[in-house]
Amino acid sequence: MSRFREELRVIPTAAWVVAVLLYLALAAVLTAIVKFGGDPGLTSAPLPLKVLFAGGIPIILFVLVALIGYVNGDAQRRGMRRLMWTLLAIFVPDGIGIILYFILRDPMPVPCPACGAKVLSKFIFCPHCGTAVQPTCPYCGKAVEHAWTNCPHCGTKLPRQTLSAA
Repeated sequence: MSRFREELRVIPTAAWVVAVLLYLALAAVLTAIVKFGGDPGLTSAPLPLKVLFAGGIPIILFVLVALIGYVNGDAQRRGMRRLMWTLLAIFVPDGIGIILYFILRDPMPVPCPACGAKVLSKFIFCPHCGTAVQPTCPYCGKAVEHAWTNCPHCGTKLPRQTLSAA
């Protein structure tokens, strides 16, 4: 399965249903406006333009609702405040709330190597079993990266086993 399809599965079913219903409703309204509207410029327009108007404009609403659903589902799987982010995505105009979500979202949780529980990536130790999820400095106890040779917090030279641990 492709990554795109996996990401589409994050969108809740309710969001898909709302998106499709809004698309169909808006397409029906715009089709009625094109067919029975009193605007002579719109009723005399070429057929491809009418189809683009009645079918293309609702696609924007469909994509917007699907993106809001994605924000909701993705915030939940990342352990973030999904209601807050969903409301920001809905009420901040021009899609800026959605853009802010993609800029500010937390990294994906990682599984604990001992118990398998989902652990937020900012944690050094698993809150369920206490196992170290990231290597730590033996002197100050703060998290370090695998490739580092010195601790950036205290300057201590890191032992070789810390570099290969995890």
